[in-house]
This record gives sequence, structure tokens and C-alpha cells, in this order.
Amino acid sequence: MTSTPSGLAVPAPLPASALADAESYDVVVVGFGISGGCAALEAARSGARVLLLERAAVHGGTSSMSGGHFYLGGGTAVQRATGHEDTVEAMIAYLEASTKDPDKEKIRAYCEGSVDHFDWLESLGFEFERSYFPGKAVIQPGTEGLMFTGNEKVWPYRDEIPPAPRGHKVPVPGDTEGTRIVMDLLRQRVEEAGVEVRFETGATHLVVDGEAGSGRVVGLAWKSFERTGVIRAGAVVIAAGGFVMNPDMVARYTPALGSKLFTLGSTYDDGLGIRLGESVGAALEHMDEPFITAPFYPPSSLVKGLIVNKEGKRFVAEDSYHARTSYEVLRQPDATAYLIADSEHMEEQRMPLVPLKDGYETIEEMEEGLGLPEGSLVATMARYNEYAAKGEDPDFHKHPDWLAPQTEGPWGVYDLTLGVAMYAGFTLGGMATTVDGQVRREDGSVIEGLYAAGACASNIAQDGAGYCSGTQLGEGSFFGRRAGRHAALATAAKMRA
Repeated sequence: MTSTPSGLAVPAPLPASALADAESYDVVVVGFGISGGCAALEAARSGARVLLLERAAVHGGTSSMSGGHFYLGGGTAVQRATGHEDTVEAMIAYLEASTKDPDKEKIRAYCEGSVDHFDWLESLGFEFERSYFPGKAVIQPGTEGLMFTGNEKVWPYRDEIPPAPRGHKVPVPGDTEGTRIVMDLLRQRVEEAGVEVRFETGATHLVVDGEAGSGRVVGLAWKSFERTGVIRAGAVVIAAGGFVMNPDMVARYTPALGSKLFTLGSTYDDGLGIRLGESVGAALEHMDEPFITAPFYPPSSLVKGLIVNKEGKRFVAEDSYHARTSYEVLRQPDATAYLIADSEHMEEQRMPLVPLKDGYETIEEMEEGLGLPEGSLVATMARYNEYAAKGEDPDFHKHPDWLAPQTEGPWGVYDLTLGVAMYAGFTLGGMATTVDGQVRREDGSVIEGLYAAGACASNIAQDGAGYCSGTQLGEGSFFGRRAGRHAALATAAKMRA
């Protein structure tokens, strides 16, 4: 008889009888990242008595580790101020076209509510800078408020849908922890709204009235150091992060996030929230699709180079969003790829995650040095350079802005190969939910009393090929708000019934 690895263990739900003499709240939120904080705030503003539990000693979760991008559009104040036209319908069309298995109801709700959500975020007490960064970067280097953070200008999307930049960055320079300012303000607003927050306290089990697979969630059990207890709840919102820090869950669901990658997450991204959902019958979606990337830019000039696999052939438009490029690299033979740039387009790397492998005086020497089939790179570069000089790319339709002949030797080669370049990733899958965050079973029915938001839930972000920077914070905060409101109103309606 084999035992289940501890990282895959699903905590058995407790019966409603465990709630005798338990303290009671209208809504209990599990996790104080961006989604949990937004859920708690909106539930409280909707009249609910709210308790927010956080396993860590501070608020923020993985959200506070991010650079601060929110994917927003449809005509935000920053888009208008910087002269970028965008419409709700264009945003919907792009997200539906670039998403693996688009949930049209969620995408429409997100896009139609995007401008209002932008205003709501600023009402927390900060303002996105009314400025635009035109270059290719993982995130704006300064405090610029807007940038292209997806594949909107990449073929075929740009030919079908008017491109618009939608990556809104909080006004903090640099690449990491930009969301801290938002989380600090969110904590202030949560406290002002009367939400009770308990740190160093985690949920351990859900409490169900009825059978685990068909009953209503009516509370949860908690643990804080050696202390334990139970809480009666009108609704529970799970916003406890993803599972990238759980080796057993990663091995089962997303083996692509293997030992050669650096995981992006906090200590508590261990999938417990998802496993709590499983304990009462939650369906899971897109668990096999991670976000994986090794950005080779900035500098922007490197985007004008060309990327080849071990057969000396191009396989992706080099102006793709960095995760889309990485998605394609990992599908090449031996996950091997090289970025080639001539001396005119090589600049000092700002984030050398993709190391310089070597320099070569001739293309023939480079071909031999990389161990590519004889004549392969010579032919590939000749074709690329011929068309780049005309501003064309008949093979992968790279945007003319990023086309330039690579003819000025010597040439530099950057190694994009998995295990050489610094690839990092996180999980995207989670519980299946409605547009209001209600958790679904496999048959599509909702689990009464249970909601999920953020990295615990599967919403718009589904794979690395279609991902846009800012989607996680954007959808986490947006659908977190919806879950909090719906949970509060549903609990109030239940009490009136």
C-alpha cells in the first residue's frame, strides 16, 4: 500500500457539529495578498462582518514580490493622457484571441469593469503616473505608468485587433516589490473598514454542513502556532496563493517547473488553499500550465537580433513577449536556443539572465562553434538579413520596428538554453470558479459558501504563451473584489431567508 506524499495530502473537511460554541463571522478570507485584501475590503464595505487570516507575520504574500503591473484597459486615465486609444471591445478581442481556453464571461466582465477598477485602485491612495515607456523591457525602469506588456503588437494579433498598451505600473522605480505600496495602502483601507486581521494564523480544514462532495461550506478550522480553533462563517473566500513552492504538487501537475528553474513565490505558495478546495469537491483547471520565462531584454536592441534552435532555424518572432518566447524555446529540441546579435545591436545587459556565450568573427565560425548543422545558420542569417533590410519578415512576421540586418561583425551569441539561462516560473492553475468567484464542482455546480480568488483560482491567465504582465495582479484584485462582494451579499440574503 502506498501513501500519499505530504504535499498532496487533502485535509479532510470537518462536520458542522465541530462548530458548537464557535465564534462567528459573515465572511472569512484566507490569505492577505492582493486578492484576499480586496475581497475582505469589498465584503466589509458591503456590510459584512469580516475576518482575514494570514499565515505570515505580515500582509502582502507573493503580491508584494511583484513589480507592480496591473493589466488594465478600455480607456483608462493613463491611456487617455498618453494618447493611446483603447476600447472595451478591442481588449476583449485581444484577451479572447490570446487566451488558451477563454472564459468569455470573465473576460467581458474584466474588460467592461477595467476602467472602474483602475479608478478603484487609485482610490486606495496612490496614482499611476500619466506617462508612457515605449521600449522593450520586462517592466518600466522608472516610474512610467504605461507600457506594452503582452503580445498586442505581435503577429497575428496586431493585424486583427488595434494594439494598445495596458501594462499599468505603480509609481515605484525598479523591477521588484513595486506592489508593496499598494498592499500597504490596502491594509490601511482594510483596517478602516473594520476588518479583523489575524496574522500567523492559517486555515487547516473547511467545515461542511452535509456530505463533503455536496454540502455547504459553513466555516473553517485554524491554527496559530500551538493554538487551534474553529470559526463559523457565512462564506469562506480562499485566496491563499498558488502551489509553486510545493514540490509534490509541481511534480504531479506542472513538471515543466523542474529543478532547472527558479521558482517565483513566497513560502506559503504551497497549494494548501487549492487542496482545501479539493476536500469539498472543487474542480481544478489549467493545473498543467505554468508561467516560465528567461527575459533576454532589456536592452531593447537585442530584440532586433534573431533566435535559432540547435538546427540553426528560427522558430519564434523575437519581438514576442518574453514568456511567449520562452514558451517556444522550451518546445525546441533539448530546449536549446541561441540569440544572435551583431556588434551594432549588442549593448550591456540590464538583467543578464541570458548569459553571453561567446563572440565570433564570422557566421561560419559561429555556426561551427555552436555545433549547428553545416550551412544552416549561414542560410538562416542570409534570409533574415535580406528581408530585414526591406523591413519584412515573411517567416514569423516580426514587427518592422524590431527588424534590423545583423551584418556588422563580430557577432555575440546569448544562450537561451534551459539550464544555462536563468528561467523562472510560477503556477497558473487553480480552482474552477464563476465570474463572482464561487467555486465549482466537476459538474459545474457551485459549492455553496465557498469562493476562491487570486492564484488559488483559474481565471484569465492560463499559460505562458498568452500571458500578459499585470494579469495576475489585475485579475486577482478584480475578481477578489467580486468574490468579496458576492460572499457578503449572499450571506446577507441567507440570513434574511
